[in-house]
Amino acid sequence: MEDWQAVASAINGRMAELPLTQQELAERSKVSVATLRELQYAKANRKRSTRTLAAISQALDWPDGYLQAVLTGATPPGARTGAGVPDGSSVVLARLDQLHAEVRRLADAVERIAVDVGHGNKDTSSRRAPKRRAEGS
Repeated sequence: MEDWQAVASAINGRMAELPLTQQELAERSKVSVATLRELQYAKANRKRSTRTLAAISQALDWPDGYLQAVLTGATPPGARTGAGVPDGSSVVLARLDQLHAEVRRLADAVERIAVDVGHGNKDTSSRRAPKRRAEGS
């Protein structure tokens, strides 16, 4: 069984760890931003080639077969086992990294919206304020 969510968690966790943006990963891997986005959000509705996963693995400084192993549930080449972080823990940590990156992305989006709204309504808000005070009195 293929686990695209595990692939998404691994990619997002590694991007946060390095740190790499989606655009930087696209440039390093020669994989389109659209394909990366689908993989990052586990929206892989079609099978991705082993070469695509290998290119992304290499761009993330992993062995070629790393993401393919994650996808199939095998132990990825070069993964820490035994004295290192257990496989289950590394998946949880990767998911936490993914969530952290998503929260950071959402916070940035909220900040951009707040700035846009603040600039767009700056003049209008100052004109409306006296009217509201007058109506409320």
